Amino acid sequence: MPDPRARDGALPPSPDAQTSDEGLRHPWRTLGGATAGLVRFVFRHWRRLALAFVGVLLPLWGFAELAEEIHEHGTAGFDEPILRALQQQHGPALDRFFVAISQLGYQYGVVPFDILLVLALSLRRHLREAIFAGLALAGSGLLNVATKLLFARERPDLWLSIAPEHNYSFPSGHAMGSMTLAWVLILLAWPTRARWWTIAAALSFAWLVGVSRLYLGVHFPTDILAGWAAASLWVVSVYLVAFHGARPWGRTRD
Repeated sequence: MPDPRARDGALPPSPDAQTSDEGLRHPWRTLGGATAGLVRFVFRHWRRLALAFVGVLLPLWGFAELAEEIHEHGTAGFDEPILRALQQQHGPALDRFFVAISQLGYQYGVVPFDILLVLALSLRRHLREAIFAGLALAGSGLLNVATKLLFARERPDLWLSIAPEHNYSFPSGHAMGSMTLAWVLILLAWPTRARWWTIAAALSFAWLVGVSRLYLGVHFPTDILAGWAAASLWVVSVYLVAFHGARPWGRTRD
């Protein structure tokens, strides 16, 4: 006898079918106990977990590997060949260009921009964003000074630099400062439509600053890589604490 509930040849979904559909939409509900809680946590916070992996765990591993290499061998195998290759490119035009980039990467560019960014955010009453930027930028500078003193690595002396430096080398303060600013701008811009332009501009600038320090012969490549890793580790850690449960500009949480 036909089921009186049928309409147009279709029966209402069975309890088993409903359970299956629910499991596809929310797979953790078909699990039990701690496993369900763990899967639910990952599904809800996967963006922050991915950011923590890319911005904290990978740089932490990279910095540790570089630090161990420097502690055991003094330099990495690729340090001197890269510097020698860049030395062969020297010329008046490139000298002027990379000296200018190096200056913009610290005293004439990054430092003034850092101060103006924090002031602008504060004046516009974006207090959480201002606190995040201030802690990330100032803390990065202090962390760099402390790390230089800890490792006390001498600078390269393969040739006489046209812009010599006289303090310690590891990690690069220019590389760390420019990458710190890049990370701050990217994280603040991420919820906005300007994210991709910000990523392209900020990372290109940080890369050029790093190359300028190698071109000038005042840093080893491992100094640059360590500066980038330390900047990422510090800034993303501050971001995850400052914006716990929220996103910049008052956006809803992930």
